[in-house]
Amino acid sequence: MASGRDSLPSSQAASGGQVDAFVRQLRAAPARPSAAPDGRRHGRLIFALDATASREPTWDRACHIQAEMFEATAAIGGLDVQLVFYRGFRECKASGWVSDTRTLRDRMTAVRCLGGQTQIGRVLGHALKETRRTKVDAVVFVGDCFEEDIDAVCAKAGELGLCGVPVFAFHEGADPVAARAFSHIARLTGGACAAFDLASADELRRLLGAVAVFAAGGYRALADYGAGRGEAVARLTHQVRR
Repeated sequence: MASGRDSLPSSQAASGGQVDAFVRQLRAAPARPSAAPDGRRHGRLIFALDATASREPTWDRACHIQAEMFEATAAIGGLDVQLVFYRGFRECKASGWVSDTRTLRDRMTAVRCLGGQTQIGRVLGHALKETRRTKVDAVVFVGDCFEEDIDAVCAKAGELGLCGVPVFAFHEGADPVAARAFSHIARLTGGACAAFDLASADELRRLLGAVAVFAAGGYRALADYGAGRGEAVARLTHQVRR
């Protein structure tokens, strides 16, 4: 599905009333069930990344940080992850589902960043198709900018929220347009938004681990995991819809 490629002027930002209305509808939807009591259920998580040129300096670091997702969930049933990335001219790809850190790392390291505009709408649309086939428990998105039609992207985010698929948007850098858009996406899906930079790799590692635990075990597992893991994980936990 094609996504808009225009920059986001502040006049097109979704109003607070529109976002709040979506969130009210989202909260009325049934909550996602937790992991099976026997602990054997694998969570399903889409790990989506902006692979455009601006992210090249941090791509290698992201390839190694993702290991925390598998390690954090080993004791509560494990995790199946699908890598999604976009780059270049309308290139947006998804891998198969994997359940170990080495395979995911190998697939990530084979990707090279390439200049282009954001395609977050396509990522969310893909997540909708996946969860309609087999339930997706969470989406992680890591990016640094936003260059699309905010209303169209928020419509897809609202659909994901109604399907019970929270998006955890991790914002690299300080671009205010991206910060606003990522916050809307997180709220509409019942997920969370957090900022990070090159100096906070360890923090991002903990946040990815927290999201993976949520995908594998639900909110209660997230709350247990977050105890004593710092303010960033506590803030993320507080944002997530119970």
